[in-house]
Amino acid sequence: MAKEETIVSGMAARYASALFALALENHSTDQVAADLKLFSDLVEKSEDLHSFVKSPVFSAAVQVKAIDAILTKVGIGGITAKFIKLVADKRRLFAITDMIQGFNNLNDARNGVTRAQVTVAQPLSDAHLDALKAALAQVSGGQSVNVAVKVDPSIIGGLIVKLGSRMVDGSLKTKLNSIRTSMKEVG
Repeated sequence: MAKEETIVSGMAARYASALFALALENHSTDQVAADLKLFSDLVEKSEDLHSFVKSPVFSAAVQVKAIDAILTKVGIGGITAKFIKLVADKRRLFAITDMIQGFNNLNDARNGVTRAQVTVAQPLSDAHLDALKAALAQVSGGQSVNVAVKVDPSIIGGLIVKLGSRMVDGSLKTKLNSIRTSMKEVG
């Protein structure tokens, strides 16, 4: 467990480690990971929920009541619901995204999975996505790679890949900016 604890740090790390240990003990890491992803997606997609989670204005009682209603509505229960409500009760809801990230890092390390974030200008076909996953698996030393693809037309073409702590920007936008800078230096 010492190796896994070094992956995350700080207050969020302590909460993430405690949740991970509890999930392991109850053989429910997959369910907790799925529930955390659902909650994280809700926070990311709703500006109001994001503001609510980050705001220090609301009391713990108000946050717990609202979070309980949200969790019930989307079907998140068990360990995950208790954890998120505890975090709200302890006035730490502002750090829930870091806690979720910490849990995911610990779970990925346990399962030998590496996460990659890929930004592309246009949606990838299934064949291209499979080829990208295979290439990233090879680069990561044969580990399984969980790829999250984001479409951003502003990069014009190419792709930006973040694999673990490494990032490669092969976007056309960056290349054009580099050429523009080079031409300014010459002229």
